[in-house]
Amino acid sequence: MDPFLFSFMAMVLLLSPAAAGVGAGRTGGIGVIVDNSSRIGKEEIVAMRLAIHDFKNRTNRQLDLHVTDSQSDPVLAVFSARNLIKKQKVQAIIGLQTWEEASLVAELGCKARIPIISLADEAPPWATDRWPFLVRASPEKHQQMKAVAAVIGSWGWHGINVIYEDTNIAASEIIPFLADALKEVGSEIKHLAALPPSSAVNFSSSLSDQLQWLRGKQPRVFVVHSSLSMAESLFSKANEMGMMEKGYVWIVTDSITNLVHSMNSSLISSMEGVVGVKSFFSEDEAQFQAFDSQFQQMFHSLYPEENNLEPGIFAVQAYDAVWSVALAMEDNTKSTQELLERIEFIDFHGLTSRIKFQRRSLAPQSMFQIVNMIGRSYRELGFWSVESGFSKNTIDRDKNSSSMSILGQILWPGAPISTPRGWEIPTTETPLRIGVPLNATFKQFVSVTEDEGGNQSVSGFSIEVFEEVLKHLNYTLPHEFIPFNGTYDHLVEQVHLKIFDAVVGDTAILSKRWEHADFSHPYTEPGLMMIVPEQVETSNRAWLFMKPFTKAMWVLTAAITVYNGFILWLLERNQNPELMTGSIMNQMGTLVYLSFSTLFSMHGGRQHRNLSKLVMVVWLFASLVITTSYTANLTSMLTVQRLEPTVVDVEDLKSTNSIVGCSGRSFVANYLVKVIGIKQRNIKNITSADEYPRALRSGEIAAAFIEAPYAKLFLAQNCKGFVASGKTYRVGGFGFAFPKGSPILPDISEAILEVTEEGKLGELENKLIGSQKCDSDAETSEDGSSLSPSSFWVLFLITGGVSSVCLVIFMAKERLTYLLGHMAIWRLISAVMRSWRSCRCDRFSRRISDVESNGNVEYKSMHSPKIYFGCRMPWQRNYS
Repeated sequence: MDPFLFSFMAMVLLLSPAAAGVGAGRTGGIGVIVDNSSRIGKEEIVAMRLAIHDFKNRTNRQLDLHVTDSQSDPVLAVFSARNLIKKQKVQAIIGLQTWEEASLVAELGCKARIPIISLADEAPPWATDRWPFLVRASPEKHQQMKAVAAVIGSWGWHGINVIYEDTNIAASEIIPFLADALKEVGSEIKHLAALPPSSAVNFSSSLSDQLQWLRGKQPRVFVVHSSLSMAESLFSKANEMGMMEKGYVWIVTDSITNLVHSMNSSLISSMEGVVGVKSFFSEDEAQFQAFDSQFQQMFHSLYPEENNLEPGIFAVQAYDAVWSVALAMEDNTKSTQELLERIEFIDFHGLTSRIKFQRRSLAPQSMFQIVNMIGRSYRELGFWSVESGFSKNTIDRDKNSSSMSILGQILWPGAPISTPRGWEIPTTETPLRIGVPLNATFKQFVSVTEDEGGNQSVSGFSIEVFEEVLKHLNYTLPHEFIPFNGTYDHLVEQVHLKIFDAVVGDTAILSKRWEHADFSHPYTEPGLMMIVPEQVETSNRAWLFMKPFTKAMWVLTAAITVYNGFILWLLERNQNPELMTGSIMNQMGTLVYLSFSTLFSMHGGRQHRNLSKLVMVVWLFASLVITTSYTANLTSMLTVQRLEPTVVDVEDLKSTNSIVGCSGRSFVANYLVKVIGIKQRNIKNITSADEYPRALRSGEIAAAFIEAPYAKLFLAQNCKGFVASGKTYRVGGFGFAFPKGSPILPDISEAILEVTEEGKLGELENKLIGSQKCDSDAETSEDGSSLSPSSFWVLFLITGGVSSVCLVIFMAKERLTYLLGHMAIWRLISAVMRSWRSCRCDRFSRRISDVESNGNVEYKSMHSPKIYFGCRMPWQRNYS
């Protein structure tokens, strides 16, 4: 049978009254509200009728499908819904492609308690909470904003422009999601262009004005979120204005790419080089293959004027939505409330993916397809998913990357060889115009000189840093330096006025200047310092004798002295009666005297024990070193002149109304008045670096307030007679200024960090400071000249260790003697007991009588060992 004849017969059967009539297998009626004139509406109608047909073939149950045309008019959609509910008595309504239609019909459905199954792509997350009978059959696609951001982050574009159709849902839901996603990849939205719907009267003029405005802005990366009809007009106009040429980047969302299969060749040709994010569904499964074949036949029969017959995401979503409602109505539900509950518990595998509702919404879509418009067609580059990033296919998911380069060669607008940078790069014909200060206070930072021919050249530390930073960019940046005669605030304002493209020099980063330009990462440390003259120190001389040692040194010396004295006292107390006589206070005084007399006496007295002599020798050596070091350091302090600042704190300046100096061309004068509180009349304007030392020496000013980088240079030049005093105010820091939203700025800041981490910035600073010659070395500080334990810790360790070892040896010997004495007593007692038992009484008495007969009777204690051994025992001591 001819395929077209078969499709025509199928269409007649589906649309005939008999097919829609009441039969034994009838289940109920479903209302449909779509725009019959749009490609989306046409695909949805065909898909829904195929779903009813397949459902009947599988379950032998017939559903009535009542289709109405909304013509994309929300008001007409409400009237159609009212008619379907009251006249057709439908049990559910499906369709409603736009959120404006869905929100109005959802309100009506809640009142009538009829489930409303919305196919609108965009809806706020709170929609199902507000309307309990609303069911979202189209998954949330906010994740596609992450896919768009991944494309942008993959190529390192730090800023983009967004063009979108001005609808409430786009402004409140889509754009915030995109902004958050861009922030995660280090990018941001620079400019937003909202266009009225393409049906609006002023659409054409508004489109031209917005594109013309964006054309003069940086960057050159555009993200478009609109309907297909608006995109057609947009890209046609962009081609006319030369905005589809080399250097531009265009990225479109699935609101456009989901219909790419239906675009005619002329539209695709106007979008050549555009990269799109497209909703993905598998086309390889057998279920879709069968659906695709039937769809193309019926679609061609119903809409022969359409050239492209392939079904898109809208068709398969409509097919799954009808199946969801049909399965819920299969058991002849008694009420619409029960029908709604059954829809919520539906779980089956549809054409798109698994259909399972959570809180009456499908799970967000997590995989998208990346497409590229080429010539009169498009190419499927690959895929992006939340879990895996970019991948070439959906099967081998292990080969994935966060970089889009894995997808292969991409055609960009204008067919460039390399990937566009996303902004217009300066060329030798149109170099970057960089303003530099003409009359910098410190010429070492920025110096403008002029040769005999009138040619100006710029040099200095700031210029060297900038040139070094440019070497770390992965592209060349042609530029020219233009001197500017004026204040630094006015210099930065020239960037805002587009007189200069950037400012390079000793320009401090301030919040006020940030209003006119963006600044790079600072290349010098921030700070405002007070420089004052030095004077001879006159205070705190009475306690100068304590200065040679630090407090810790004094405490440690006293502690080790007392410790060694205690060791000597303990070792010599048995040999010297003077150390054991007297009261406790008398012995403590003797101990202290013995401790400190060794510190100042080289002979140290007579010691009887070898251990005492060892302790004394080591401690005398340590004492000699310590006293000699103290004497030498004290002599140095008495003979070397000490200097101190003339002003210690800024409060002294304020209380005495002293005159201070600063550069009138910088921010310092204003900071002194508003923040520090110095009166305006007490501030003198200093116009050159050489004027500072003269004014300070002559007393014309009491202090000079100079930014930290200048202060380092000033002290290097004038290392004698001046010192930094008081606290450093954390303000300023030098940076390079660029226009707001400049795409060059992130690269410059990154390059500054690289220069810093590589040590090149430190080398330039050392070169700057080292080139300043000074004929006098800076005085060492008083605290630094005091001797601390760190200089003598080895000496203290030796003397303390020797004393401790001697103490341990002494205690061991005493313990051993004590133990030997106790052993001898027990031996004596044992001998007496044995004699008592073994000897006869007469022998014992005779031995006593024999002793008495000799006439040398000694009356000694029976416990005396001499009676039995006739010699002195080892533990007995002679104190005579």
